[in-house]
Amino acid sequence: MSAETPAAEPGQFTRRRLQFRAWRGTRPFWAGLFVMVGGFLILYFPYAHVQLGHISMTMGTPGGSSSLIIGGLLFVLGIILWFQQHIRVFGGVAAILLALVSLPLSNIGGFIVGFLCALTGGAMAIAWAPGAPAQPQPPAGAAPAQGGSPAAAPLPEQRVYGLDEPNDLSGTNPANGANGRHSAG
Repeated sequence: MSAETPAAEPGQFTRRRLQFRAWRGTRPFWAGLFVMVGGFLILYFPYAHVQLGHISMTMGTPGGSSSLIIGGLLFVLGIILWFQQHIRVFGGVAAILLALVSLPLSNIGGFIVGFLCALTGGAMAIAWAPGAPAQPQPPAGAAPAQGGSPAAAPLPEQRVYGLDEPNDLSGTNPANGANGRHSAG
């Protein structure tokens, strides 16, 4: 840094880090990462070649094809959780089911580690919920309203689903003048 460079100006690394942090906060990032790691571990072990001195150990088993399919699907589910966060429940349930199927089909689910990672990631995906946007705070020096209590912010308009606009296509909604039964005529 030179003497002319202001210290308060964030650099490109800091700006990119903050952008990534904001992006990561709007989606089930850690769930997708755990699912992808679990998929990689389930996929990796049947095709790994371990070298112990002059002895080569190969884990090629009949479970190799199922490991390829399960690991690939888990990896794709992890990416989908990152970029299509609105299907997080489906992705989480699918990740849990694939992790459970990997136990008997692919080397005990990647030697239990891949199974646990995929299971944890699926559970995190199901449990994740998008955060509420930050509400603007009143200025610190704002005077309280009449009566000595702080001014209450106006509440957003509450809407009841199905009563505000006619969205009942069957015509059986009591708000439409029907009694809730279909008429065949």
